Amino acid sequence: MAEQFPGAVLDLLDEAGDRPVFEHGDRVVTAAGLLASVRRVTRGLRAAGVRPGDGVALLLGVGPEAFAAVLAAHAVGARVVGVRPGLTEGQRHHLLVGTVYQVTDRPPGRAGERSGTVDAAGGTAGGRLGGPGAPDGTVLLLDDLLAAEDDGIRPPVSARPQDIARLIHTSGSTGVPKACAQTYAAMTAAWAAHPDRWPPAIRELAPRLERFLVFGTLASQVMLEYGLLALAAGGTLVTADAPAFPDSLVRHRATGSVITVARLTKLVASVRARPVDLGALRALMVSGSPVGAARLREAADVLGPVVFHGYGQTETGMISMATPHDEPGSLGVPPVELEVRDAEGRPVPPGTDGELFVRTPAQGCGYWGEPESTAEVFTDGWVRTRDIGHLDGEGRLWLTGRARDVIIVNADVHYAGPVERVLATHPAVAEAYVVAVPDDSTGEAVHAFVVPAAGRAPDLGELRALVTAELGGACAPTRLTPIEEVPLTAAGKPDKRRLAAGG
Repeated sequence: MAEQFPGAVLDLLDEAGDRPVFEHGDRVVTAAGLLASVRRVTRGLRAAGVRPGDGVALLLGVGPEAFAAVLAAHAVGARVVGVRPGLTEGQRHHLLVGTVYQVTDRPPGRAGERSGTVDAAGGTAGGRLGGPGAPDGTVLLLDDLLAAEDDGIRPPVSARPQDIARLIHTSGSTGVPKACAQTYAAMTAAWAAHPDRWPPAIRELAPRLERFLVFGTLASQVMLEYGLLALAAGGTLVTADAPAFPDSLVRHRATGSVITVARLTKLVASVRARPVDLGALRALMVSGSPVGAARLREAADVLGPVVFHGYGQTETGMISMATPHDEPGSLGVPPVELEVRDAEGRPVPPGTDGELFVRTPAQGCGYWGEPESTAEVFTDGWVRTRDIGHLDGEGRLWLTGRARDVIIVNADVHYAGPVERVLATHPAVAEAYVVAVPDDSTGEAVHAFVVPAAGRAPDLGELRALVTAELGGACAPTRLTPIEEVPLTAAGKPDKRRLAAGG
């Protein structure tokens, strides 16, 4: 049986030896140094009792030690959960329930504490987790794990192919984040750490990641995969705690980074108004929301041929990617199996719009603990994207719409239904409907149309506070329009297209 993930990454680091692979502040970490950290954390996790299949939550930022912890958690065969910033207390609680261990690089709450547990809000307290409704689990401080002895022996990989390797959580707009489960077999089949598997667009992208700017958390799906790609291409990961473009790109001499559509728009406007030296920049990977052809042309005019426009989902990983040389607006030729199907599930010819169904080597196997949602999206080995598009005569992919009622804010998908239900609980609201509107800051934002309750006048500030408390700030409406009644389609359903078009 072939060794599972992260075996190939450990081999890559072993072969890279003294090559720098991380710049973190004033520190430069070599591949050998990073591998030594992986050995220590792996040894520390095993000594703490972590076994294959155990749930391990990672509350980590960016940095070589955090990256080592991600690899180590997979080396022991754990079910890894990355906890991203920006979650509500209830969403964080939901993520932590069921994890046996939680690894954090946050300092203890009192000086001198060396261990403790993380509460639902992320604080630290000694002993095991307590309090009504709080998730239970043993917290391990990353510094303690790094203090384990380094025996110099390559860590044995204990992962089993059909075990769940990681739970990748969606935005949480349904109230709590939905967890997409990915097996070790799927992670092992992924292309990032294997140059011989790179699709054509990735072969063009990879050499441009000589200095790849990373931020947020390395436990995220996107940062991990592009980070592995950069390492496999011989690049260095350069950390930025809170990147401000273009300043971070200039300061770190970054040759590549990940960027949202909204941040790309701001970057282009900033550089056009105040030119800076971006001569080192060779690649910006933008995904999460569609990018219009006009915006891509403007970016190329201001920044040069650096924008790679990706399309993928949490459930699938990368589906397709357009290079700077592809026709603006297209998503290139998909390197995965893709079918465009009509409403009856039949494939349609090129040029005809339909719903996209895909099969990718590293796709998820379902939603953790949600059989109904799994059956809806994962069907007969295919993943239903719930996006509308077509393939042209050259095999290039074009997106034209969505089969799901969502708003994409800062590259995160938020479903309209839960937002509408929360809004409808306000005493001034009789009915509520939300649609996506373009937003220069976030790509898209929530526009709420409400039928006021008799004698009441809904207040945008109150509605924003209500939604923020329940679902998070990204779901809060930025615009409010009172309406007498909602327009209906011929089938008698709310006509959101007419709402979005102004009635």
